[in-house]
Amino acid sequence: MSEELKARTLRIDSLIEYQEGAVVSREIIRKDTGTVTIFAFDRGEGLSEHTAPFDAMVQVIDGKAEITISGNKNILEKGDMIIMPASEPHSLRALERFKMVLTMIRS
Repeated sequence: MSEELKARTLRIDSLIEYQEGAVVSREIIRKDTGTVTIFAFDRGEGLSEHTAPFDAMVQVIDGKAEITISGNKNILEKGDMIIMPASEPHSLRALERFKMVLTMIRS
C-alpha cells in the first residue's frame, strides 16, 4: 500500500480514472491474507469468464455493470455489491462506464 493512502480520508472514486477503451486497476492493499483493488471500466469493456480460488466481494462505486456468476446475470449500479463465490465462473461487462472495489480474502 502506498504511504500516501494511509491514515487519511480519501474519495475512493477519485483514486482511479477512466481510460477510453480500457480497464484500469489500482491495488490499494496487498497482504498475504487478501487484497483490495479498485477498477475503472470504460463502457463495453469487461473481464472474460474466469474463476478465483477465494470468495470475492465487488462494490460498485460508479456507473453500471453486468456481473455473471455461474450463468446468472446480475445488474449492479452505484451502491450495489455482490459476492462472487470461490471456484464459480464469473465475468464482468460495463453497461456504462463503471468503477468497482474488489476485495478478496484468502482463507
